[in-house]
Amino acid sequence: MKAKTKVAIQGKQGSFHHIVAQRYFGAQLDLLPCDTFDDTIQTLVDGESEQAVLAIENSIAGSIIPNYALIDQNDLKIVGEYGLSIHHNLMGLSGQTIKDLKEVHSHPMALLQCKNFFQQHPHIRLVEAEDTAEEAQRISKNQIKGIGAIASQEAAELYQLTVFATSIQTIKNNVTRFVIVQRKGDLVSKSQINKAALKFTLDHQRGSLAAVLNVMSDCQLNLTKIQSLPVIETPGKYAFFVDVTFDDFTHYEKARKLIAIMASKFKILGEYAQHQR
Repeated sequence: MKAKTKVAIQGKQGSFHHIVAQRYFGAQLDLLPCDTFDDTIQTLVDGESEQAVLAIENSIAGSIIPNYALIDQNDLKIVGEYGLSIHHNLMGLSGQTIKDLKEVHSHPMALLQCKNFFQQHPHIRLVEAEDTAEEAQRISKNQIKGIGAIASQEAAELYQLTVFATSIQTIKNNVTRFVIVQRKGDLVSKSQINKAALKFTLDHQRGSLAAVLNVMSDCQLNLTKIQSLPVIETPGKYAFFVDVTFDDFTHYEKARKLIAIMASKFKILGEYAQHQR
């Protein structure tokens, strides 16, 4: 029987990170909940976990930039990904209605994604918290009335809360992409790899980024993501984080070698199999 994998997540049981971990690892999951993303990554660095699940971008709110930095700064490797349709639900103790709620507590990203819904309920004060499921747990454990949480249906069932409104996110097709990271990237065989995450820094010259993009196009790579971050130690210079997909690994290898020559700094953040939703 295959040994279980110690997997760190940010959040409690019932959180979206927990849902992704369950679906990705199945029966092999040995969960290690953490309070923050920094704590989650630290468990990898310290050897307390083998892999971690990390949200990296949302179709409404965009990139989660601090998590890109965590992966890069700690020299972690992306070995997989999972796209989860996010359905935010407003919940609280039974015997109440939305009119009885004075505050709603949840993660800032969840509050942002449900902004339009709460414009219809101006009497509710929105309060930022560390985690969606943790607020559901806190309300249930302490039997707090007058306060609601935004969390998953799984959290409502786990903590026995009543759902007052379902799928309250502004854009109904709301997807968060999560990546699976570990300290070394030897998990995925070359035959399975059809996606890569790269980081490169270019000299501040006209057309330097365009030249790299042309190489990707010529080598039949599909650019699915590009994100720039300032290079702290060199004001005015930027590092680029890109995701590319491809059908032929040899075409990708050619592009990778060329970009490494063209860039002043080049780093592979991960090579893995694209998640098919």
